[in-house]
Amino acid sequence: MMALSRDRIYSYVLPGQVSSPDVVFGQAEAAEALGLGGIFLSERWESKELGATMGALSRSTRSLMLVAGLTHFGTRHPVVQAGMAQTLQMLSGGRYVLGYGRGVPSHFKKLGIPIPNLQGMADYVMILRKLWAGETVRYSGPAGEYPELQLPLGCENPPPIIIGTIGPKTLALAGQHFDGVVLHPFLTTQGVARSIKIVRDAAVAARRDPAAVKIYATVITVPDSFPEDMRIDMLEARAVSYFMHPEVGAPVVAANGWSEAPMHEIAATGLARLEYGTGNPQEKRRAMAEVAGMLPQEWLETGAATGSVAHCIGRLQEYVDAGVDYILLHGTTPDMQADIIAPLGSA
Repeated sequence: MMALSRDRIYSYVLPGQVSSPDVVFGQAEAAEALGLGGIFLSERWESKELGATMGALSRSTRSLMLVAGLTHFGTRHPVVQAGMAQTLQMLSGGRYVLGYGRGVPSHFKKLGIPIPNLQGMADYVMILRKLWAGETVRYSGPAGEYPELQLPLGCENPPPIIIGTIGPKTLALAGQHFDGVVLHPFLTTQGVARSIKIVRDAAVAARRDPAAVKIYATVITVPDSFPEDMRIDMLEARAVSYFMHPEVGAPVVAANGWSEAPMHEIAATGLARLEYGTGNPQEKRRAMAEVAGMLPQEWLETGAATGSVAHCIGRLQEYVDAGVDYILLHGTTPDMQADIIAPLGSA
């Protein structure tokens, strides 16, 4: 088995809902100083719009891979999305990765954002790649209606396209059409191994190199060296933020073989209304932390990395042993991760 190394570790910056993006530069600087492989930015339009934030990071960093983790289908016209990604790839010197997720469909329907089916997602990726290749695209189908699309300048080094998912059908889609897959937080190592098999088998069936589809395991990593209130916010409240949405939590529960009862109990609190509503982000997190007692301890112990620093590192190695290519640290940010990263070597 391959040993865990710094360059195989990525980290979220600006996790969750933030009031201001200014702290991202210190977090990115810490990630480079630690020798991490890259950073992920989850898009929120009010304070973490992808083009603006990644554009700034492309010029303030030197070595980190910069991963859009994640944006969503239907939120940008294909020419706009292709052009933005191409520009970021140029500005960063080839360090950009375009990541997609399906989001929360019920919220997107309220906004009037179309939710593509599996074929629509595959076709959207195909459209982007053709635009980067300098081709003219004429398309009518589940990804939309586009009489004639073209970018005047193609992209010699197009960014990889990855997808964040948990369900078996979309995992298979990732193996067939994408360059990588980001696995959902709170998967156990057994859930990760099952997910990897679906991706790899689908790649083989599509006559693709299965090893070329890179697997990122998202692991909430919170050592017990943090004060209790910080740990609860980073671990338990974040877990509640996922499981309060049954459409997000149910596939995780299924992949791990857990009972759905605790998830439905959390969803019944009505906290899901806070996710996209207005209000103070800290107050929202406190509200989620208040129902953390509904979470089974097993979910936190087997679906995350907690305890001593040594135990956390051991847990991360277990995910590498399960077959992932990269670990994506979540919960903490790079400026908090020195104790976790210091014992690790480089590849």
